[in-house]
Amino acid sequence: MKKTLFAAALMSACAAAQAQSSVTLYGRIDAGVEYMNGLPNNAGTGSTSRWRQESGDWGTSLWGLKGSEDLGGGTKAVFQLEGAFSAATGSLGLNGTLFDRIADVGLANNTFGTVLLGRQLQIANGDWDFDPFGQSNWSSASLVRGRNWEHTSNNVSYQSPKIDGFDVYGQYGLSNTTNWNAAPGAATGRTDGLQLTYTSALFQVRGIYDEIRDPSNGLLDNVFEASREYFLGANLFLGPVKVQAAYTAERTSGITASTAGTPTTADMEWGGVTWQATPAAAIIGAVYHINANNGAGNATIYTVGGSYNLSKRTLLDIQIATARNSRTANFGLDANAPGPGGLNPATGAYDENPVPGHSQSGVYAGIQHLF
Repeated sequence: MKKTLFAAALMSACAAAQAQSSVTLYGRIDAGVEYMNGLPNNAGTGSTSRWRQESGDWGTSLWGLKGSEDLGGGTKAVFQLEGAFSAATGSLGLNGTLFDRIADVGLANNTFGTVLLGRQLQIANGDWDFDPFGQSNWSSASLVRGRNWEHTSNNVSYQSPKIDGFDVYGQYGLSNTTNWNAAPGAATGRTDGLQLTYTSALFQVRGIYDEIRDPSNGLLDNVFEASREYFLGANLFLGPVKVQAAYTAERTSGITASTAGTPTTADMEWGGVTWQATPAAAIIGAVYHINANNGAGNATIYTVGGSYNLSKRTLLDIQIATARNSRTANFGLDANAPGPGGLNPATGAYDENPVPGHSQSGVYAGIQHLF
């Protein structure tokens, strides 16, 4: 009889433990067909075009695990593991790294907020909530050359609860070297940032300050890779219509000399409208503009597109865009690294930046599934 009671009690305890813990597998698969013209030829002296099957144009293909355990008193232990991949090739988003986007663990409390430690999306990813095309490949990331797609390792973050519409989010990523900012050979430079958001039923406003340090020397010496960013964005909710606008300023620091065409400051503005025409169909239009100093020029992306939900988990998408460059600028539709376009003889890599002063246009259509 005692053995029977003990077994029943043990089974009840296990059932209770399972009820208080959860692990979820989730993901997103995005693929489509893309056409682009205005690409540089291999010599970087003229233009060509290309058709390709692409993954992640409407949003990064990714998969992950997240879970929580109820510790009592309103506190939970939480974790998340997330990695990007290409649906076109099956390759990882970052070679040799399974969870290149997120790998963190921490504690969450409804009253006091959430503290996480580990690899996370860099705080500039908060820009995306104010971008009409979200994480589309042709959007605000294109003109800041991917700066708002960054990730940060060795990170400690805090997300406050929402109080009277306000919430605060902060990050601090250590360089993990003997030099506080970074040192030669470091895998990552120090990062930090603070975000303040106010949300109501009618509108949302967000301000962000962040910095990303160069891992080779700890400096803020590259406007698109190691710099400070100041961000201000607003969303206006008008029934089926959402109006979005934002401004970002990228700034370097402590640079005493620079090469012509290499900017030390960059200012970007964008605005757009999303019309939820039906519960399934959305139509989007947006304009993005950047101006970089030191002869790097200015560029504007004009784009329209939309999506149609076949179900709660599956949608079709399309986007048409063109990037117009001033005489000295070479910004493309994709978030390309700075530098001349064409085939790099030293590395064998092909860079998509157009010939300075030339335009680049494209269209893609695809499908995205959530699981």
